Amino acid sequence: MLTYCYTLTPDTNGTNLIQYPDLPEGASVSEGEHDQQSSATEGLEAVLQMYIDARRPIPLPEAVGDGSITLGALPTAKVLLSNEMVRQGVRKTELARRLGIHNPQVDRLLDLSHSSKLEAIEAAFHELGRHLDISLV
Repeated sequence: MLTYCYTLTPDTNGTNLIQYPDLPEGASVSEGEHDQQSSATEGLEAVLQMYIDARRPIPLPEAVGDGSITLGALPTAKVLLSNEMVRQGVRKTELARRLGIHNPQVDRLLDLSHSSKLEAIEAAFHELGRHLDISLV
């Protein structure tokens, strides 16, 4: 699973600016410590979806920060699927054709807020000549 770090910059009004060193376009604001993690998670998901929608390669996490967010298995698989599609130059329409499904179904495979079936993501990786591997640590 992918773990992205974030940094906190306190503001004079009691809020914190949340930024993601690996994803410089992303930012969020928390009202205090009580909503810091949820605000950081929402901001991270928003910037990741922005990368996916723009068909841009998503930088994998490397930086350290004040806190971190670990994506679940399904969002991690979606980020990796998006990156593989970008790397290979495969557009959503082409993946839909290969899978024998409609375009909106591929849209859902790449939507971080949609509860896609892992089997569907595995099938997409298979069509890209790749294999999704999940391990227990």
